[in-house]
Amino acid sequence: MENSGYCETLDENFQLAYELVGQNQSHDELIRMLENGNIVEKQLAVLKLDTVNNSKEAQILLDNLTGQDGKIREAVSAKIADFASIPDVFAKFRVSENYLKFLDAIIDINGNICRNIISALKKLTSDEKFCSLFVPELVKRCLCVALNVQDFDLQEGKYKINKEVFKLYWYLETIYVFSELIEISDLKNIINVTKSINEYTIREKTAKILSKGFPDKELEKIRQLLKNDTNYYVRRF
Repeated sequence: MENSGYCETLDENFQLAYELVGQNQSHDELIRMLENGNIVEKQLAVLKLDTVNNSKEAQILLDNLTGQDGKIREAVSAKIADFASIPDVFAKFRVSENYLKFLDAIIDINGNICRNIISALKKLTSDEKFCSLFVPELVKRCLCVALNVQDFDLQEGKYKINKEVFKLYWYLETIYVFSELIEISDLKNIINVTKSINEYTIREKTAKILSKGFPDKELEKIRQLLKNDTNYYVRRF
């Protein structure tokens, strides 16, 4: 009996989803659902949305990228990744004003969301205004987490360690995308920490960044060091 309320909620959500899927909502109705609906309504609205007509609609979609139920966040991230391939649509997202939201989304607890947003960000590497805001903050946050992970006491708890490693993993994946726009000195500060972190996935991402072959002797030396790493996935780069 303890789960009866939960089961009733699932039944209600399924029924609502079934009804919404079968209906033909107008574009304006989908935007209203996305702005004011419940979890099911927002998720369905995102999935059915085929464009945004202006910056206000784009902002409503983007506002659901963080601070919402995981189903909504993932649907929104996938839609943004789709829209990123349509320049006229993606231009409505005012990315420079929302760079902090993108920074938060690339370390979502759902890896699919991280992946989708990083895919979208690849379209912004030539956007000077966005990069002038996004890249320095990315570097700062990445180095901060890297230093935390480096200094972890294993007695602090596996969950805390894994959570920070997860963040660092996706920060480094984003660093790879924007690496040509990062000062070599800043890149060295990060790489000199991440190259020796015990978690092999972090060294793997480090090696991936260095695979771009930066014209710097110190970075090349680290790259060759990682080519002899004990882990295959690190060595392959």
